[in-house]
Amino acid sequence: MRSVIFVLPFAATLIGCPGPATGMAQAQETVQEFNSATRYGRSEVALEHVATAARDDFAAHHRAWGSGLRIADIEVEGVRPKGEHDAEATVQVSWYRPSEQELRITTLKQTWRDQTGWHLVSEERLDGDVGLLNEPIVYEAPAEPREPARFPTIRLGGTVE
Repeated sequence: MRSVIFVLPFAATLIGCPGPATGMAQAQETVQEFNSATRYGRSEVALEHVATAARDDFAAHHRAWGSGLRIADIEVEGVRPKGEHDAEATVQVSWYRPSEQELRITTLKQTWRDQTGWHLVSEERLDGDVGLLNEPIVYEAPAEPREPARFPTIRLGGTVE
């Protein structure tokens, strides 16, 4: 009888404890950890989750993060399977340049592959503001110069110039 009393609580805890995360659950966990690391500037943690072949591109795209531009927030909108060993994550990044103080929002598509652990293979802009991934920004000048806006000056004496 005593053995049943001791075994029963242990059996109940074993039934309630989930096993290690596998498949898409592991992918979601890795995507969250990676994006959290990039959000808070922990590049050494983030680079652990980038595929070896993609590290140069990743470094080039994220060169300005933390200096030329600041990340205000990163939200993982979803992770979808694309086959047995591939996944695609949609991530929304809120960011700004310290010199401009204008909040911008860019949506990214991250491609992940399971190669003895989930690794980022590529990252591209889906929507939103340009410049987050070090893309060139082209400012277009107007075709014809405009006259400066000038409003009529009204003097208190009642004359209009």
